Amino acid sequence: MADQREVSIVRRPGRTLSVEDGLGALLTAYHLRTEAEKGQPVADVDALPDRYRAEISDPRTAFADDVVLVALSGSAAVGCLVVTAPADGQLEIKRLWTDPAFRGRGVASGLLGEALAHAAEIGAGAVRLSVWKWRTGAIALYERFGFAVTESWDDRAQLVCMERTL
Repeated sequence: MADQREVSIVRRPGRTLSVEDGLGALLTAYHLRTEAEKGQPVADVDALPDRYRAEISDPRTAFADDVVLVALSGSAAVGCLVVTAPADGQLEIKRLWTDPAFRGRGVASGLLGEALAHAAEIGAGAVRLSVWKWRTGAIALYERFGFAVTESWDDRAQLVCMERTL
């Protein structure tokens, strides 16, 4: 395993262009890969649904009420995760993504751990997330962090809903 000190996690990255650009690139990779995995590949960002293009083009506005975590290796963004603003005592984790070149180095675990620490700090009672059933590696990661499959709140086929009480 690589030295964990090479990657740091930042909350709500500053206005530095490189981090903002890096976050947009991570979100682009996430959305393009997801559409391909769903069997609906698109050629580029312009073919993505409007809501995803908005996240990519202006993540600061798209996630204005949320906490955005970015994993950095030096000044390069190598992973991201969004924690939604609390609703009914719950937070939701979205957009967990690690640059494929940095997988296996604890980036996703670091992001998830920081998200759970944030949830505990603000007194959330639970954290939930949804994940596509074919993302078995992500599901295994969530289970290691204490998430369990729960009744679905989303009617999309092949989506697994998980929750962890804090």
